[in-house]
Amino acid sequence: MKLSYRHLFLTFLVFLLISCISNKKKDNYTYFHDSGEIFHTLYSIKYAYNRSLESEILAKLESFEQSLNPFRENSIISNINNNIPVKPDSMFKEVFNKAMEVSRMSEGKFDITASPLINAWGFGFKNMDSITPEIIDSLKEFVGYDKITIDSEGNVIKIDSRVQLNTSAISKGYSCDLIAKLLNSYGVENYMIFIGGEIVAKGINDKGDCWRIGIDKPVDDSTGLKHELQTILSLCDESLATSGNYRNYYLKDGKKYAHTIDPQTGYPSEQDILSATVIADDCMTADAYATAFMASGLEKSKEIARKIPGLHYYFIYVNPNGIVDIAYSEGFEQFFAK
Repeated sequence: MKLSYRHLFLTFLVFLLISCISNKKKDNYTYFHDSGEIFHTLYSIKYAYNRSLESEILAKLESFEQSLNPFRENSIISNINNNIPVKPDSMFKEVFNKAMEVSRMSEGKFDITASPLINAWGFGFKNMDSITPEIIDSLKEFVGYDKITIDSEGNVIKIDSRVQLNTSAISKGYSCDLIAKLLNSYGVENYMIFIGGEIVAKGINDKGDCWRIGIDKPVDDSTGLKHELQTILSLCDESLATSGNYRNYYLKDGKKYAHTIDPQTGYPSEQDILSATVIADDCMTADAYATAFMASGLEKSKEIARKIPGLHYYFIYVNPNGIVDIAYSEGFEQFFAK
């Protein structure tokens, strides 16, 4: 599910304020930098170790793709979408269960079955003029997180065979967690994992500082070429995800709205949040709630966040006077870079 197409309109910059020389020595370890493409997005992984772990990282990312890439033929999620009998693996189950949890907590504003609605509206709502209430009603018949479950035997049960899953609004965060677990298993203490905009940061960079993450200030720029920082965050042992796009919003009655589909109504969301940055203990959680908040609106998102231990948020939103403003959770100040 992509409520906001956030990875196509990535709204924050990752400012890696570290040395450009990737082989700098520190405590007898080398800072390696592995990068490439996974799940139709880019990844960048920096870590301090006594050898490259690129082959191990690629193997883990490949196993992730085989489970959760809906665009890969014969992946587990593709087989489920095509109603081909398959037993979900542990990765699929973990993502599915977290998605159901967030769907319940957000009262349906997060929903991994919503991709038919998103596809119908098209990239950037390009199909807006051709969408009719009849189309939306027909699609809503097989959209809804309550229409699919995993039973006690590990079988996927659909109420309607047309139900389709797309976990891209949660699984990129999960892929960061997978790589973090891999690096932890090798005793790596300092790393930064970036996959499609989601981040896990641990320890320090090769300058001896916490990892620095920049959040863009909203500007009227649909090209995405202009960048002005709203703030810089400093992360040592946290996970972060951002959802939303204030660079390519749509206007209705003179008010800005992010490109977000409400999975409950089937129509573009008219909420006030333009960008939601979430910090949590694990990236899968941060990823899912960043998406959920985009469709929930400011006050409802605050209410939801208060129920999630260890979750912090930084919202850029439009206030009732039409002015872009910010709101962040109590204690978020600890993440602002000094």
